Amino acid sequence: MAYDLAPPEPVGMVASLSSLGYSLPDAIADLVDNSVSAKAGTIDVEFTWDGRASWVAVVDDGHGMSEEALVTAMTVAARWSATDRTSTDLGRYGVGLKSASFSQCRLLTVCTAEADGPWRSRTWDLDVVEQTGEWRLLRRPPAEAEKALEQLTAGRSVGTIVLWHRIAGYRGIAAADRRTQRQFYDEAEKVRSHLGLVFARFLTGSAALTLRVTSLPVEPWDPFLSSHPSVMHHPVENLPLEGHKVRVEPFILPGLQRLTPAEAERAGGPKGWLRQQGFYVYRRNRLILAGSWLGIRGLRREERYNLARIAVDIPAETDAQWQVDVRKATVVPPVALRQHLQRIARTVRSAAAETVRNRGQIAARQRAENLSFAWSVRRDENTVHCRINRKHPMIQAVLREGGGDPANIRALLRLLEETVPVPALRVLHETDTADDPEPFGGPGKATEEATKVAQCMFDVLVTQGRSPDEARQVIRTMQPFDQLNGFWNK
Repeated sequence: MAYDLAPPEPVGMVASLSSLGYSLPDAIADLVDNSVSAKAGTIDVEFTWDGRASWVAVVDDGHGMSEEALVTAMTVAARWSATDRTSTDLGRYGVGLKSASFSQCRLLTVCTAEADGPWRSRTWDLDVVEQTGEWRLLRRPPAEAEKALEQLTAGRSVGTIVLWHRIAGYRGIAAADRRTQRQFYDEAEKVRSHLGLVFARFLTGSAALTLRVTSLPVEPWDPFLSSHPSVMHHPVENLPLEGHKVRVEPFILPGLQRLTPAEAERAGGPKGWLRQQGFYVYRRNRLILAGSWLGIRGLRREERYNLARIAVDIPAETDAQWQVDVRKATVVPPVALRQHLQRIARTVRSAAAETVRNRGQIAARQRAENLSFAWSVRRDENTVHCRINRKHPMIQAVLREGGGDPANIRALLRLLEETVPVPALRVLHETDTADDPEPFGGPGKATEEATKVAQCMFDVLVTQGRSPDEARQVIRTMQPFDQLNGFWNK
């Protein structure tokens, strides 16, 4: 057999690993996976502000690694998805530590110690990799990491520390920049909320994991209100998939009148009631996907289904069938199960809609920003009110400009035309039809027209003082862009 050896070029590989689409919370969650796999009892996520020298670390008291295991852990794809793993190992591709870290920083140091053993470290300096064109794994941490490691290892004799320096977005920022400092710690709070969702099952029970972010405990978030007496539990189904069982457990949450204001706000979750309905996919008790109808035909988010949530536990052995991605953040349901999942979802959605009608309540959005929706719909007694949301940034821009830019006006008109709140009005009137219009053609890849509207929105948000990343985040929360794929998802 004639062949050529074609190893990946280091600089291109680093660029590829850095561009896998990790958010900061997703990246931190990937590191916490490794700590859980190492049987850590306590995990601390530390954020320390120092301008361009700011750092983030994930510190655990797990079993640590030998020098050989450390080098393997720092090697890209040293353990691929078919490598034998223990039943508690949350890994999959063997690139999570590197891809998650490279997406957020240019200097990655891992320091580890086994019981009664010495602390040993290895460092990836991406500047060195780019300058040399070689995978030079440094055996000593650079000076900027040594001080942090001294602080983090003090009083510890076992465990692992993953340390990030030269964090993306903060290089060139002075330590005295208070506005950026606030943003830095705001990100820590987002991470804390995300970890409470992803690792909720690990944070409860007699042997619960202790997980902290900036010394504050991570509170588990139970999307199913499992202990609430008014939750309706539907029968569990175990669906066969290539010799394994996929466990599906549906829940119908109580209406708002059965919840205290605090319970209602918490049940709404990080994204609000509308975006938290649907399937919750778990892999080895770790949440992979929260609040999605999995792209199954005929299933979309609507107000009347806000009480419907379904837990799906997939065996790690079926990762390939579910197309679990590198970030462990998305899945695609296997063809063999789609009909069953659709059947279960339709049953649960029907029961949720009936609960809304019978109780005369709408499971209203909680904790969703006012700017997310172009229309505001409410009912007072027997009267339905439908108003344009004047807090929406596109509407504010046009009003403030007193006639405004014609392009902004055209974009606003198209947005209003495409997002007439038919589903909300239908729930309020308690009718039942199946022909609601799909904004900009429905979920999936954004049309050219939708992209033009989003671009105008982006320009307005940046003009109003938001950073490009913040502007894209805002657009991602807006209807209908939360169900469309475009530049705002990158």
